[in-house]
Amino acid sequence: MLYRKLGRESRIRRSILAGLTKDVINYEYVVTTEARAKEVRKFVDKMITYGKDGSLVARRKALAFLHNDKELVNKIFNELAPRYEKRAGGYTRIIKLKERRGDDALEVRLELV
Repeated sequence: MLYRKLGRESRIRRSILAGLTKDVINYEYVVTTEARAKEVRKFVDKMITYGKDGSLVARRKALAFLHNDKELVNKIFNELAPRYEKRAGGYTRIIKLKERRGDDALEVRLELV
């Protein structure tokens, strides 16, 4: 599996990705850099797929990734999963915004469809 290292060591990278995933699920969008958004998209799609599965194992996997945030997992399983039950995948979209002032990194808006 290919992935971006994002200039961080693995434990910090996992924490950043989990935090961004939590923000996308909670607020239904996040503004970040393009590289981070492309990585976070994978995890958001995986969490919604767990919600569509609905099993206890899927709930525990979602809890483990989202740092035991039970309210967020309930939102995935009770609100987002029914919303996307007829959709086969691709629950997020990336909209390019502008270059960030300072380091010229391309900022994007990652949002749920």
